[in-house]
Amino acid sequence: MPRSMGFENYKIVLYRQDDGSWVAEIPSLPGCYALMPIREEALAELAEVFGMISEEYREKGLSLPADTTEIVHA
Repeated sequence: MPRSMGFENYKIVLYRQDDGSWVAEIPSLPGCYALMPIREEALAELAEVFGMISEEYREKGLSLPADTTEIVHA
């Protein structure tokens, strides 16, 4: 496992809500999600949220959890 997990090490789930807004989330990290009106804004905001969460883990001396998300096409 990498010593320090980065944003690029996680799978992102991106979907559109009924009102047209976009949700971007990293399911493996609790609370790591963004809701924005435009897809690209949701992804950019998600990167910011990831940075804040990762800093909190660092301050507590904890490693970020490994990505456990599987992508399945049913």
